[in-house]
Amino acid sequence: MNLRRTRAIARKETLHILRDPRSLLMALAIPFLLLILFSYALTLDVDRIPTMIYDADQTPASRELIRRLQGSRYFQVLAFTDRYATIERAIDQNTVLIGIVIPRGFARDLFSGQQATVQLLLDGSDSNTASIALGYVNTLLQLYALEWRTQMLNRRQGGEPVPPVEGRIRVWYNSELRSRNYIVPGLIAIIMMIIASLLTSLTIAREWEMGTMEQLLSTPLRPAELILGKMVPYFGIGLIDMLIALSVGTLVFRVPLRGSLLFLGSVACLFLFGALCWGLLLSALTRSQLLAYQMSILTSFLPSFLLSGFIYAIENMPRVIQLITYLIPARYFITILQGIFLKGIGLSYLVFETGMLLLFAGVVFWGAMRALPRKLV
Repeated sequence: MNLRRTRAIARKETLHILRDPRSLLMALAIPFLLLILFSYALTLDVDRIPTMIYDADQTPASRELIRRLQGSRYFQVLAFTDRYATIERAIDQNTVLIGIVIPRGFARDLFSGQQATVQLLLDGSDSNTASIALGYVNTLLQLYALEWRTQMLNRRQGGEPVPPVEGRIRVWYNSELRSRNYIVPGLIAIIMMIIASLLTSLTIAREWEMGTMEQLLSTPLRPAELILGKMVPYFGIGLIDMLIALSVGTLVFRVPLRGSLLFLGSVACLFLFGALCWGLLLSALTRSQLLAYQMSILTSFLPSFLLSGFIYAIENMPRVIQLITYLIPARYFITILQGIFLKGIGLSYLVFETGMLLLFAGVVFWGAMRALPRKLV
């Protein structure tokens, strides 16, 4: 491989980028905009659930339960009512997600040691949110009932009973359970995959459409020199995008970065190289800028967003889909990023994921070289 010829192609592609400053500005601004948009709009936290309460008991015990609900950050009590119809209408209008009905005799059953009941009316349109809300309510009710039973036993026996089992919870790596700490590292991988493949998907196709590809093929230029020369300026843009995303994630959203920056940079360069080669492969195969752009969106954004474990747990997918996810490079890069950001682990724990990225980069680079014609037909 001749470095002089590779440098000449890189200079040619750099001049083309500089002649189109709007595209360059967009390539640098898109990571920032996507990170801000997705980090604020996409959240897995379920809190401040819109709630309506119907207290038919009107006793100190029921009012204490209501105060517990109002004091919890998971519930936002919007209104009180004395009719079922009001709750049903509010759920139909998407005003509230859950209605809590405290029936008559709630305090009597609680003090007598019988099972006190509370009715929960949930909007199950969003089954995931409804399930989480139901879990929150059940936990709050169980704690409330346990405290009342403890007080009653204390009054009757003159002592405070000790529960047989006491759970002491310690959450590792994301102690505040903030979904943003989980989402932002995954977003960095998604953004890099999209931007890298889009940037290079138009390069070789543009040469064919402009009629300059025949001139390049008539020179001693080799496929590897053409691929690397085309890639060099976009590799620099990709690294700048990576730094922007990393800075926004750590400084704006306060995502902890506990691992090695050197390891993070090395793996990011490896993933970026593979993503750029993927765009060049699509560009060489399609020979059309429009088709290459569409194929890039179809093969980079959708698989990376849906099948990488970024939003949906791979373990919950059908077995066939789980096998397909092994072909998605973003899956391995997201696992590496989350390990570096949240757990602070290194290569010794992420050998398989790093090896898969290396295999992906090598296979796609070889495929891009094979897709380029070596001579005019």
